[in-house]
Amino acid sequence: MSRRRVAKKKLLAVRWTGPVLNSSRTPAAPAIDLSALADYVAQFSAKTIVLLGDFVADEFQFGDISRVSREAPVLILRHNHTHLVPGGGANAANNFAALGARVLPVTVVGDDAAGDKLREYFQLIGMDVSGIFSAKNWTTPTKTRFLAGWAHTAGQQVLRVDREPSAPLPENIRAKLQSALAVKLRKADALAVSDYGFGVATPALVRKARAQRKAKFVITLDARRNLHGYAKSQITSATPNEAEVEALHHAAIGANVAELQRCAQSTQGLMKLQSLLVTRGRDGMALFEDANRVTHIPIHGAAQAVDVTGAGDTVLAAYTLALACGAPPLEAAHIANIAGGLVVMKRGTATISQKELLDAIRQEILAEPAEQRVYDAPLHPKTGATPLRKALRSKKDQA
Repeated sequence: MSRRRVAKKKLLAVRWTGPVLNSSRTPAAPAIDLSALADYVAQFSAKTIVLLGDFVADEFQFGDISRVSREAPVLILRHNHTHLVPGGGANAANNFAALGARVLPVTVVGDDAAGDKLREYFQLIGMDVSGIFSAKNWTTPTKTRFLAGWAHTAGQQVLRVDREPSAPLPENIRAKLQSALAVKLRKADALAVSDYGFGVATPALVRKARAQRKAKFVITLDARRNLHGYAKSQITSATPNEAEVEALHHAAIGANVAELQRCAQSTQGLMKLQSLLVTRGRDGMALFEDANRVTHIPIHGAAQAVDVTGAGDTVLAAYTLALACGAPPLEAAHIANIAGGLVVMKRGTATISQKELLDAIRQEILAEPAEQRVYDAPLHPKTGATPLRKALRSKKDQA
């Protein structure tokens, strides 16, 4: 056995490996090596991810409150400016890119202004847009939020208007999606599916793509409504939020951990998932790895979020990348939890960078008491401790 100092690891989660709970209690805690989390995040920039999903335009119309209308009891806003950012699957792609990965999106936008702006945005950040197809007579899903405020005050949302496709995708576009997906998966480390229900991502498309690539690879799924429809698609892991799990099972979970466990394990069994990560808002996350193994992860950072818009996309990106880097589901879930905790402290549809995520993990490491630090636990048996791990050890010893 090699001579290396291994101290007790920091406790960041609560794991239950016994029978289904009958209350909201969450028992015993497993240990997490924070330095290992940093090592996985450092590898994100070496990964290529194919993103199949519904691209959405998140539009924000900002205006100053002028007066109350005489026509109706509504505010009149003097338009200030308009801001459009990637939303839905486009936000997931944006998060993958911000975390350092090479992203190959496969999607459809309408032949309209919103679609043009999304394509232009991704071209500007250097993303391969050859898999973004334009469909005539099809509308780019767009969520327009109107924010009202006074001078020197933050705008508050007073109205949201959604524009959605009114027709299914043309068959020739579906054929292009299938062809592009098959080609791009040849050089990918993982496939992330972001299904917002607009018809781009479908179980049939994923099953065909999976059948065409014989080698095993990570497939993650974030599906707004049709999670169980992907039951035979060989999904590795899914990342629903608690409300989506409740809707799937016509249940009310709230603080009832037993009900959460029943619903999640039913979904996991039906879909034959290696793991299922349920995001629970201020209650953190719950990771289900097998029939009797559940880990409850407390929220990272402040309990009061600034804005949760698009946080699920950040979780999908961080979780997928960690799994693609070889992280076990528990470590991947912790990385996703930290990423989610960071992004909800930003206003609007936002991303976090690889540096921000690494810095947050490093701060956690430096905050550990000396007796809980983990030294020289090698990521690769042949190469031993990575330079990042050694650098972190040096900083901790100087602290």
